[in-house]
Amino acid sequence: MNTAGLEICPLPAELEFETLSPLQRGIKRVLVNPLGNYVPARLMRWMLRVGRCRLAAANWRDPGGWESMVISYNGHCSQLADKILVRAGTIPMALRNRKRLAAHLMAQMIEEAAKKQPGHSVHVLCLGAGPGQIVGEAMTQTDAPAHATLVDLSTDAFDYGRKLAEERGLTDRMHFVQADVRDLRNYLRDPPNIVKMLGICEYLEMDQIVTIARAAGEFMPEGGAIVFNSLSRAHGTDRFFRRVFGLHMNHRDPEALCALMAQAGFGNFAVHREPLGVYHVIVGRKVAPAGESVAAPPAT
Repeated sequence: MNTAGLEICPLPAELEFETLSPLQRGIKRVLVNPLGNYVPARLMRWMLRVGRCRLAAANWRDPGGWESMVISYNGHCSQLADKILVRAGTIPMALRNRKRLAAHLMAQMIEEAAKKQPGHSVHVLCLGAGPGQIVGEAMTQTDAPAHATLVDLSTDAFDYGRKLAEERGLTDRMHFVQADVRDLRNYLRDPPNIVKMLGICEYLEMDQIVTIARAAGEFMPEGGAIVFNSLSRAHGTDRFFRRVFGLHMNHRDPEALCALMAQAGFGNFAVHREPLGVYHVIVGRKVAPAGESVAAPPAT
């Protein structure tokens, strides 16, 4: 993966991540991944149906959707097929690493923003939010005042998200909105200090990423943070996910994504690599154009 020109930040020592030993990596490379990638897709899908694999069923309904994300994040599986895919699969392991890392970083960003505006609640805007697991987890890791607007085109995940918010005592602080993330002006009530775009760039084309980030950045104060991730082919199972799950992801390195975010008015990027090397969690900062002020959303 090309990260020339970008500084890779050290991982927080206090976090526990899932890793693979050199032997496990070797077995995956020479045996497990080739089997998954080249066994006939019909046979593989039949085996997963017979095994009642929840992760496969969720992706067949909605490739890369919120249900498959929740299954991967939670990691609690009863079926053998799920235990193999979710507990030992490189991408689900990396997803859990990404969640831990991103929640930790966002909690720090909330505290940082709260110090800059004493007496005010930090606003987190989550785009393509699903149930908002990472945002909710970040908000529970800090006592700093914060609230979140969670935006998604589909409302399918909102009931589950509201249940999680209630369990965490965040019901009044997490507001779910069904809308196109590009139509921020129609529903954004106050400027976001932090914008989360985790888990969506790999499903978007380059011009879509720039358009969405630019729409969010229009309302952000200078220095406001945007959080997104890159995706590497290091997981070694892209062919499996495309053929068996119908999951087509765009693999981009941190430099490519940072270049896109720079077009939307962001800079000063900090890159954090999760231990398996599948994802980089990247934090960019809103850079106000010289001589221009950052617009605020209309009063409602």
